[in-house]
Amino acid sequence: MIGRRQLFVRLADCNLNCSYCDTMHAAGSTWQAERAPGSLQLVTCPNPVTPTVLTRLIADWQRQAPWHHSLALTGGEPLLQSQALACWLPTAAKILPVYLETNGTLPDALAEVAADISWVSMDIKLAQVTGAPTPWEAHAAFLGTAGQKTCQIKVVIDASTSAADLDKVAAFVEEHAPQVPLVLQPRTVAGRPAVTGRQLLDLQAAAARIHRSTLVIPQTHPLLAVR
Repeated sequence: MIGRRQLFVRLADCNLNCSYCDTMHAAGSTWQAERAPGSLQLVTCPNPVTPTVLTRLIADWQRQAPWHHSLALTGGEPLLQSQALACWLPTAAKILPVYLETNGTLPDALAEVAADISWVSMDIKLAQVTGAPTPWEAHAAFLGTAGQKTCQIKVVIDASTSAADLDKVAAFVEEHAPQVPLVLQPRTVAGRPAVTGRQLLDLQAAAARIHRSTLVIPQTHPLLAVR
C-alpha cells in the first residue's frame, strides 16, 4: 500500500518481543489521537476506548479527508484483541476497508475476524533479526487461514541477514503463497535504513532467484518524518 494514505489504529500488547521493535506496545491508562488527520496535534483520551468512540472518530476523520484508502490495524499484535475486533470491525469496515498488519502467528484469531478484513500483511520473523526462533509452523498455518487476502509477506532484514537466510524465506513464500509479493524491509536505525544499497541489491537477488516477486521497501514514515 506504499503511497496510499491510510488511517492507523495501533492496538496494545504483543505475543512476541522482537529486538528491533520501535513501538511501546504495552497498554497504558491513556491513548492519543490526532485532532485531524495528518495534523500531528494530539488529544489524550482514557483507555480503554469504546467501539462507539473509535467509530465516531474514524468516521469524522474520513469526512474531513475522504481520500483515505483504508483503515490499517497495527500494534503490538492486533489479533491478540480478536474478540473485541470481531465485535467492532463489521461497523468499521462500512467506513473504510480494513488492512491488517500482523506477525502471522495467530491463525485461530485471524479466523474470528477474517470476514471483515480486506488485506493481510504478514511478517516473517527471522531469528537472526528478532532474537527468537522463527515460527515457521505458525506462519504456514496463518497463511492457510489468510488465503487470498494476503497482500504481502514482509521480512525485516539488517546487516546480519545472509543470502542463506533469505533462501529459506523465499522458498517458504514460494511454497505457501507463490502469488504474493515478498517485501524485504531494511531495519530502521536513527530514521534511516540500516542496510547499504549494495547489500539490499545482493539480498534481493538471492531471494528473487527463488521467489521472483521480491521487493525492497524501506519504512517510509521515518523518511517522511510523519508519525
